[in-house]
Amino acid sequence: MTDEDLTLPAVLVEAHAAGFFHEHSGHDFEPYDAFMWSGEMMEWWQNWTNEPMAGPPPLRAFGQDGTGGLAAFWLRDPGDPLDRQPVVFLGSDGEYTVIARDLADYLWLLANGVGPLETVDGTERVPTPIAELTTIAHRYTGSTRRSTAEVIAAAQAQLPVFEALLTRTYRRSSPQ
Repeated sequence: MTDEDLTLPAVLVEAHAAGFFHEHSGHDFEPYDAFMWSGEMMEWWQNWTNEPMAGPPPLRAFGQDGTGGLAAFWLRDPGDPLDRQPVVFLGSDGEYTVIARDLADYLWLLANGVGPLETVDGTERVPTPIAELTTIAHRYTGSTRRSTAEVIAAAQAQLPVFEALLTRTYRRSSPQ
C-alpha cells in the first residue's frame, strides 16, 4: 500500500452513516468507509474497460452494488475540488451513467429517498424524503431542496461528455 489519502469527504461519511442504505428496502448499495485504493481501482478499471493497458482511471470509488458495479466521483476537471466533480455509476455489465453533477446534488438525491443505483435501475417504490438527510444536505449546500428530477436532469446533461470519454478512450459502446 501507499500513503495515498483515501479519506472520504466528511459530509459523505455522515450521509452514508445516516442509515439510508441499511434501513430502506430496495437498495443494493454498500458505501465504503474510505475511497478504493488506487491499485485496486486500476485493476477494476482495466477489467471494466477491457483494456489491459488502460491508464489511470479518472475515478474515486466510494461504494459498490452487489455485483461489483461502482459509485464514484468522476474526476472530470482535475483542477476542481472533489466535491465539485460529477458522481457516476459504472455497472458490472458495462452500464454507466452520471447520477449527480456534484456532491451537493448527490446529497439531495439521498435526501429525496433515492439511492445512487436507483438512477440506473429505477425505483420499485415511491421515494420518501428522509428528514436526517435533508438536514445534512441543506446544511452542506445552504440551498433549498432539489427535486430528484432536477438532480437527474442536471446529471444527464453531463452524460454525453462521460460517454464520449468512455467510447473514445476505452471503446465502450453500451450506453447506460
